[in-house]
Amino acid sequence: MKTSTLRTFTTVHTWTGLLAGFALFVAFYAGALTMFHEEIDIWAMPHAEEARADSMDRAHALLADIVAKHPAAREQIGVTFPADHPSHEVTAYWMDKDGWKTQTLDSGAPHDAEDHEHGLADFVYELHYDLGIPKVGIYLMGVVSVIYGLALVTGLLIHLPHLLRDLFALRPGHNLKRLWQDAHNVIGILSLPFHIIFAVTGALLCLSLVTLMAFNTLTFGGKLMPAYDRATSAMPATQDKGGTATMLSPAELGARARQAALAAGAADFSPDYMRYVHYGRQGATAEVRGTSTKALGEYGAVALDAIDGRVLNLQLAGARDANHATHSAIFGLHFGTFGGLSLRWLYFLLGLAGAFLFYSGNLLYVETRRKRRHADQPRKVRAMAIATVGICLGTCLGVSVAFLANLLGPLAGAEPNAVVKPTFFAVVAAAIGWTLWRQPARAAVDLLFATAIASAAVGLLDVALHSDRLLRSLAEGRYAVIGTDLVAIAMGVGFAWLGVATRRRGREGDPCSIWAWPRAPEPAR
Repeated sequence: MKTSTLRTFTTVHTWTGLLAGFALFVAFYAGALTMFHEEIDIWAMPHAEEARADSMDRAHALLADIVAKHPAAREQIGVTFPADHPSHEVTAYWMDKDGWKTQTLDSGAPHDAEDHEHGLADFVYELHYDLGIPKVGIYLMGVVSVIYGLALVTGLLIHLPHLLRDLFALRPGHNLKRLWQDAHNVIGILSLPFHIIFAVTGALLCLSLVTLMAFNTLTFGGKLMPAYDRATSAMPATQDKGGTATMLSPAELGARARQAALAAGAADFSPDYMRYVHYGRQGATAEVRGTSTKALGEYGAVALDAIDGRVLNLQLAGARDANHATHSAIFGLHFGTFGGLSLRWLYFLLGLAGAFLFYSGNLLYVETRRKRRHADQPRKVRAMAIATVGICLGTCLGVSVAFLANLLGPLAGAEPNAVVKPTFFAVVAAAIGWTLWRQPARAAVDLLFATAIASAAVGLLDVALHSDRLLRSLAEGRYAVIGTDLVAIAMGVGFAWLGVATRRRGREGDPCSIWAWPRAPEPAR
């Protein structure tokens, strides 16, 4: 490869990495935790098991009440299932003239779906796919995924001629920049297949709606969106035949859908959402969606007659067409749902490694452009160091403190769901301000130790405050709670180790580095 071509690829790789790096750090760090979404959800709601037994019976009455008060909901209304997890809240969704509305069993009144408070696990998931930014965040992450793909391609082209040499090169020593470069290369090369999957599926998941709307308007004359709905739904064409009819309950339809899925060869089927079309009318139908294990695309659906429960259509693992198989596989590949616990741990580690990849890329930018033998560094170097420490380490601290807020909020009379999101963004803003004031070298150590303390406190305080819940879950053979506590403590230890290493670097490393602590002048001899 020509030197000029290599230089061009390196420039493109650097700037695409910088443009997307901060968003990708947040997405990968939160995405690693999202691999244990259900466990975090159970951990975050210690009292959710107390009022669960009759939830689906009450859901049937809730839907009938909503349709009676809001006739527009008759056209289409859905409800979530509690599934196997007591922390799942049964919630109804429907479209009104003002947009999507939602109502829970205990809320008593509908409100805008955008205003619906989500729990801790859902907020971490939102950080992964839209950075916690309403409406536009998901499209931003789609653009970031495309830039991310370009960074992967250019990085591969740069290292392709000496791929094996870079793969096994990890040279510790006094040259810290070389060590960071080696670590960046090794992690990037070893995890490249997974990063390609994440980039492609991330772009498809985030930008599919925008792409479909564009083609629907420009090419297909408004006919694409209905065709897409039919291609990704198990629901056949339906017609309101008028009159009135008694609907089977969500619980009954869920049971019949599961029976049909097992008869079709699915290993299992756990309903988590269903929707009625033409509720309470002759010709009403229902679509029950749920998950099956031991499949690349775990998500499937069964369409039934909402009056007599007759199976109309099904799209499940091993019994779905190409459209549904492709659509479901995208989700399965991105979120690692096609394997068991070992695959989830692998995706968890890949998520943390991915976050390190983008963090180390920023550090390499700083080290490459800083002035050697000069204590005073260029403004762009200092700005990148401040942003890297404030945003990346601030995100780690913000997530840990959000866990603490969920844990301690009820003790102060606050609703956990209402404090998690504001707490996270307040902590990130404070971390950026702290980095501006303390400067990156000292602020990095402060934030790492603060994250270590907060992370360890999450596990230790939960054991202290909810020991009865912990003992009960262990006696019943459920390990989600203790697992979350142990991982929090382990991450606290890991952040403490990073804090010690960073402090040692500041005291003993290159005194002209942006990461060096100011040193007292040596006394004159």
